[in-house]
Amino acid sequence: MKYLRNFLKGMIIGIATLVPGVSGGTMAVILGIYDDLIHAISSFFEDWKKHTLLLLELGLGALLSVVLFSHLLENAIIKFPFTMQFLFMGIIIGGLPVLYRKCTSVGESGLMDYIFLFIGFITILLMAPDPEMSTNIATSQGLLGMLYLFIAGIVIAVAFILPGISGSFMLLTLGLYGMTLNAIQLDNINIPFLIPLVLGVAFGILAATKIIEKLLQKYPRNTYMLIMGFVLGSLIAVYPGIPTKLETTPSIVAFIIGFIAILLMSKSERD
Repeated sequence: MKYLRNFLKGMIIGIATLVPGVSGGTMAVILGIYDDLIHAISSFFEDWKKHTLLLLELGLGALLSVVLFSHLLENAIIKFPFTMQFLFMGIIIGGLPVLYRKCTSVGESGLMDYIFLFIGFITILLMAPDPEMSTNIATSQGLLGMLYLFIAGIVIAVAFILPGISGSFMLLTLGLYGMTLNAIQLDNINIPFLIPLVLGVAFGILAATKIIEKLLQKYPRNTYMLIMGFVLGSLIAVYPGIPTKLETTPSIVAFIIGFIAILLMSKSERD
């Protein structure tokens, strides 16, 4: 049962990474798997047998959801933008109690809590995508294009690992969101495009998890308050504005579904 639960969590994390403004790291925190995931990646080579199973369960779930739902999700966001964004807002808000318990379970409260919370919140607000960014470098066939994709992969990996910072949000900023969604579709897989990007992501994840694990070990409360600031800031990034008249009811229903689903899931984790 635990294996299936981790697989489903991986699918949710995978879906979250496809949506601009929604963070896979946030989903991992909400689903109660973040600490274990960070430790498994950062300490993988120290005890690979122990960590392989968890990473396979989550990784296969995430990979399956990305392959199966990338095209479907892209169409859903285009056709029902408010409904989809409100669904993910419900998921994020429903997970805030989990994150708050994490923050308050270690250390003592003080002024630094609010300082780190504010820093995290402002950081996300300042990270706005540039829709005019050129993708000429990324689409070039030479070494420069491969280097750009490798560096972009590192940036995306850091965004994926840090809760509140969306990997897809970074893809938009780097001008690669549409190209990446097209590249991973089963009927149109673009291997030359994906190889340098995936290598960059792998390198970035290994480097970032080492740093984050050390911060969680040495400054757990401050780190979690910073993460909570990231998550609160991501709500502003996800919020699409007031829904149209036709989408008001579906948006409210989607929000409630997302909120209740995560609350129930987090409750089952505690039980």
